[in-house]
Amino acid sequence: MPDKTIKPVHIVGAGLAGSEAAWQVAEAGVPVVLHEMRPHRMTAAHQSGGFAELVCSNSFRSDDHLGNAVGLLHEEMRRSGSLIMGVGEVHKLPAGGALAVDREAFSDAVTLLLSQHPLITVEYGEVTGLPPAEWGNTIIATGPLTADSLAHAILAETGVDSLAFFDAIAPIVYHDSIDFDQAWMQSRYDKGDGADYINCPLDEDQYNTFIQALIDADQTEFKDFEKDTPYFESCLPIEVMAARGPQTLRFGPMKPVGLTNPHNPGVKAHAIVQLRQDNALGSLYNMVGFQTKMKYGAQTEVFRMIPGLQNARFARLGGIHRNTFINSPKLLDSQLRLKSRPDLRFAGQIMGVEGYVESAALGLIAGRMAAAQAKGETLGAPPATTALGALVEHVTGGFMDGPKAKFQPMNVNFGLFPPVENLVMKNQDGSRAKGKQKTRVKRRAMAERALADIATW
Repeated sequence: MPDKTIKPVHIVGAGLAGSEAAWQVAEAGVPVVLHEMRPHRMTAAHQSGGFAELVCSNSFRSDDHLGNAVGLLHEEMRRSGSLIMGVGEVHKLPAGGALAVDREAFSDAVTLLLSQHPLITVEYGEVTGLPPAEWGNTIIATGPLTADSLAHAILAETGVDSLAFFDAIAPIVYHDSIDFDQAWMQSRYDKGDGADYINCPLDEDQYNTFIQALIDADQTEFKDFEKDTPYFESCLPIEVMAARGPQTLRFGPMKPVGLTNPHNPGVKAHAIVQLRQDNALGSLYNMVGFQTKMKYGAQTEVFRMIPGLQNARFARLGGIHRNTFINSPKLLDSQLRLKSRPDLRFAGQIMGVEGYVESAALGLIAGRMAAAQAKGETLGAPPATTALGALVEHVTGGFMDGPKAKFQPMNVNFGLFPPVENLVMKNQDGSRAKGKQKTRVKRRAMAERALADIATW
């Protein structure tokens, strides 16, 4: 039975971070009041009032827990009782070595689990300023689309300018509108089930024409206050990449390696567009890496130039929205609380991490810290040798001699981990590691150390 003398933890925002935080707090036996403004007030990118809605993509990226940092983060979260990873596993879709989910079923399941939890009360409506002091123990997890009223209140409290960048959304295509006389099913290097992606090949002339069309296409105009906002480098609009050089996309989302066209096996494609399954029915496919800020009319015209997509019907066209985050190393303490208002703890992308999984991971940590605080206890961050701990180090500036001069959003990566001391550079078969093998050995060692260390937390 829950202790009725424990005050509830208030959580503002029911995205990936807020949903994970609410689950962690409630599962620890502490009551939660979860505040969500949607559907009463929508954002520029969300389409529903569901919790944990996936806006930009349906992929949680690589699930390789011994060779990829985000895959390691998946595994650490699973071992920590993550709601997001648990529901993601139930609603996963074919995606090669990645973890992708049916976004609607995923959101519906998270919404149902939180709404029916006996210790969680959901209150709909916008929190228009900083949460009142009488709420006490509070988590702000409003994400990259924080409402202007709350964002301005945070600025007024901290006196420090937050940063902002644009995040673009990729189009979704109806499967039955794709021409499989030109396209085919195959995963790159036959990973996963070997046929998890739809591939559309372009020869050199088609590719060059397509690149020029991207550059010439009508694009969304920015408002005056948005014009100096930088992009996040890992989620650039496709036309911005095209403008950086004619070969840029061939070494990015359109790289032709690891694939063989069964319609023309003797000829290697100059470039390939891949689409990934977006729902359990297999009726919708997401154009991988094709986030865009082109106007809607230009999108349909340009994307139908791709062989196999000449008759494509779009369930959703691409779009663009502004992401906002705070200067966390300067503003937050080691418990992820605002130094000037220790009753306010932050979680998720608003802290300066990028990606669904990273956002949920910080929700998990903030939720556990808040639950401990509600019980009169203190829970420290996970060890810095873990993926979870590395993210905390990133947002609190733990690896720096002082506050970061230029704090930028970041995905989890092995560059955030401390090196493994006295590492023997040998492959699993005992042979001496050379070249790229050394990187694999280092990553595996970091991953194995992380999984051992997370158990202590």
